[in-house]
Formats: sequence, structure tokens, C-alpha cells
Amino acid sequence: MNDMRSEQLRSLSIDRNEAAPRGGVPILAVAIIAVVFAALGAGATFFLTGTGSEPAAPVRTAEPARTETPVQANTAAAQSPSVPRATGLVASGYVVARRQATVSAEITGRIQEILFEEGTSVEAGQVLARLDDTRAQLQLRELRARVAAADARIAALAAQRTEATNVLERAGRLASTNIGSEAAVTAAQAQVSSLDAQILSARADAEAARVQVESQEDLIERYVVRAPFAGVVIAKNAQVGEILSPASAGGGFTRTGVATLVDMSSLEIEVDVNEGQIQRVTPGQRVEAVLDAYSDWQIPAHVEAIIPTADRSRATIQVRVAFDERDDRILPDMAARVTFVERN
Repeated sequence: MNDMRSEQLRSLSIDRNEAAPRGGVPILAVAIIAVVFAALGAGATFFLTGTGSEPAAPVRTAEPARTETPVQANTAAAQSPSVPRATGLVASGYVVARRQATVSAEITGRIQEILFEEGTSVEAGQVLARLDDTRAQLQLRELRARVAAADARIAALAAQRTEATNVLERAGRLASTNIGSEAAVTAAQAQVSSLDAQILSARADAEAARVQVESQEDLIERYVVRAPFAGVVIAKNAQVGEILSPASAGGGFTRTGVATLVDMSSLEIEVDVNEGQIQRVTPGQRVEAVLDAYSDWQIPAHVEAIIPTADRSRATIQVRVAFDERDDRILPDMAARVTFVERN
């Protein structure tokens, strides 16, 4: 058994003398052929991948950069030493109107007519609405009739006095010739004096009636709602048929005002500045304002006033910023951001 296994192992071994090539190609030649084939493969790869690519862009000659010498920069800065720059102190606020009013009547009445709409520009004293004044007009007619009656009574008393004066003169002539008595003269004199007193009373009553007429006319004028100043109506607060009462708290068909009027020339910005930064703000200081609605529009403005009190809960101080120019794009209650400007 062992001899058989040894014979099998001997048959599997390689004889070194037989492994050498017999009359074949030398190993060096095989290596050279492999290198040639490798070079041909690389050339084919370059041909397939390189020839279809785009030509390289021509090389451009770089131009020398234009730089400003430090001397020139310093000279430019020296020529404009007062160019303003933003301090970085930014505050937010809202556009408000210094003159804004809720227009109402001084009496209670039912609205009969409204003569405006939202956005209407009005002048000072222009009629905005009228209340129902039917009863007031009836009372005015009654008072005027009383004045006429007082004037008629005065005329009647004046005629009576004229007659009484004539009687007094006749009684005096008769008494002077001893035909008439002194009693008749005294009675005629008393009649004249009585009529004078009645005339004075009638004249006082007529004057009182005229005053009442003037008072009623003034009351009727209060049934007309007028604009207290020139501005723009931004809100219509009542409708025809509703009750207008300045003393009411509103609700239902009762209104306290008929319109909200704003003087657009009094628009400004109110901002709150932290009290730790308020020393950087001075009256008259230049301000750059930007509205949220127009973020690319820088509006020239200035500090109008610094309110001399602080908000304890927020530790801020209110600053009023006025616009240098009026523009129709600026509207009440717009959000705004302001940057305070200082000089170097």
C-alpha cells in the first residue's frame, strides 16, 4: 500500500529539466510583446476618449488689476470728512397722526344724511352728515311766532300810550283854565306811566323770544356734523338711520361717531428706544426711515422730540420722528424701521 502511494506522488511531481521550453520563444521576447500590446491598448483608449472632447479654451493674458493707492483713498476721505454714516442704532415703530379725531355731533339724533365715503379729502368746516331736525325746526317756528306776538303787543301798547298822552295833554289844558280837575290830570298821567311800563315789559319779552330763537337756531346747527379740520376720512363709523349719541358707549344702532378724520400732514413715526441707548439720540438728528411696505425706499426724516418720560415695564423712551417731506404713500399705522444717523 505504501509503495502504491509513493508511486502516485512521484508521478505528480514536475521534472525541472522537462519544464524548460524546448526550442520555444524566449521569456524576454514574451515580455517585449506584452509591453507592445499594452502600448497599443493605451493608444486605442486615448483615441476613443480624447479625440471627441472639446478643444481647450485659449489662454487669455491677465490684465493688471486697477488698484487705488493708499494715498488716493486717504485724500478722498480727507475731502469729505462730514459724510454721514448709520450708527447701527435701529428702532422699530409705527406711523401715527398727531391730529386724528372721531367726528360726531354734540347732540343725540337719528342720522338723516351722510355726505362722504372712506378716503374722501375734506376741508375744515365741510358738512359730513346731517341729523333729523324736524322737531327742532317746529320749535324754531314756535319761537319765531312768539317774537312776532311780542312785537305786535309792543305796537299795540305804543298806540295806547299815544292816546293816553293826548288825554293827558287835554286834561292839562282844561285844568289850566279851571274847567277840568286836577284829578283828571293825575289819572291821565298814571295811564301814561302804566303803558310805558307795559311797553318795557313787552320789549323784554320780545328780546327773550329772540334769544330763544337764536338758541334754537344754534341747536339746529348742531344737527349738522362738520369737519373740525382739513384731512382725509379713513373710517365711516355710522350709516343712515342709526342713532348718533356722543354720550353713548355704542352698540346696536347707536354710534358715538360718524367718521374718523386724519390730518395727513401731521403723520410721523413713534419709536421706542432702549433707555441705555437714548444718549445716542438728540433732537434734530438725521434719521433714515424705511417702511415695511416699501423696503427699498429710504425716507429722509429727523428727530422731532424725545418724550421726557420712560416706560418702567419695558425700559424704553419714546421718540417722535418727523418726515422731511410729505408723500401719499405714507399712511397711518404702517410699520416702520428707523436708523439714527451720526457724523464722523
